[in-house]
Amino acid sequence: MGRHYRQLSLDERIEICRLHEGGISCRQIATAIGRDHTTVGRELRRNSKPTKVWPGGYAPGRAHRLAIRRRRWDCRFKLARQPDLRDIVKNGLAMGCSPEQIAGRLALEHGRTMVSHESIYRYVYHRSAQKDYWHRLLPRCKARRGRYGRQGGSPASFIKQRRPIGERPLEARDRAQPGHWEADYMLFARYGHNVLVLHERHTRYTILDKPPHRRAELTARRITRRLRHIPQDLRRTISFDNGTEFAEHHRLHDSLDIQTFFCDVRAPWQKGGVENTIGRLRRSLPRKTDLDTVSHRQLRACADRLNNIPRKCLGFLTPAEAFSKISTGALQP
Repeated sequence: MGRHYRQLSLDERIEICRLHEGGISCRQIATAIGRDHTTVGRELRRNSKPTKVWPGGYAPGRAHRLAIRRRRWDCRFKLARQPDLRDIVKNGLAMGCSPEQIAGRLALEHGRTMVSHESIYRYVYHRSAQKDYWHRLLPRCKARRGRYGRQGGSPASFIKQRRPIGERPLEARDRAQPGHWEADYMLFARYGHNVLVLHERHTRYTILDKPPHRRAELTARRITRRLRHIPQDLRRTISFDNGTEFAEHHRLHDSLDIQTFFCDVRAPWQKGGVENTIGRLRRSLPRKTDLDTVSHRQLRACADRLNNIPRKCLGFLTPAEAFSKISTGALQP
């Protein structure tokens, strides 16, 4: 369609109907209204077909309403009109990227916006409504948009030397300073199957471990083993929820020289980084996974895959690239 093409107006459609009912040919109608004969022929063919609620024939008012609806529908789904772009988006979703990461990376590579993340979401849920189930390609595989309800209690009063997250240094709140961590367990359907997730707030770098259980003493030892080789400047604080598996947090004060803090009761969003990371990991490690069949090498591969996905908050660098930069800087005298 040319740049200067004008859509048919309602008056033109009324004239087409009048002349067509008078037995005038498409070429003669086109000459009379100043249009190409293919435009007239396409208009009559497209809007004269019988449907379940329409017996057939051309009606200018109905044709005009259908044209407006088609125009809005086509603009709504850009990916439906561009199959090459649609394939790129689908491959990106299949690789574990979110719509926002795909849109941002495309803009970075092409120097302009190719498609917005909102357009991707709209198309994904449109295809799911058509029983293509594109939502299963999303990182969290949610069948509908929005937040789900949350519930549960907290054993916060049983944790000794507990410091609330409100006392955490101000530098940790805006993620501007590296070295502030969050930790949580990723649970599975089978009892005793858990993955320990450590998340660095500044770079979004993630470390995974698979302890045989999640008792407090072992949890403290595993966190120490995973973080002790990291430079001191990159392990300043670590935040937990109020689970009893973190009750031995005070051991980290001596072993890692790190401060520990706990979220408020029923406020897991205060350590939203690790919560978001667990949601991303569910794509490759769904709740029904049997961890006995997942080796440590496979678990490292899951972490590597997560750490090598570009992130908008990092200027579309990967967490691994961002963590490598600050680690090199921390090691320099």
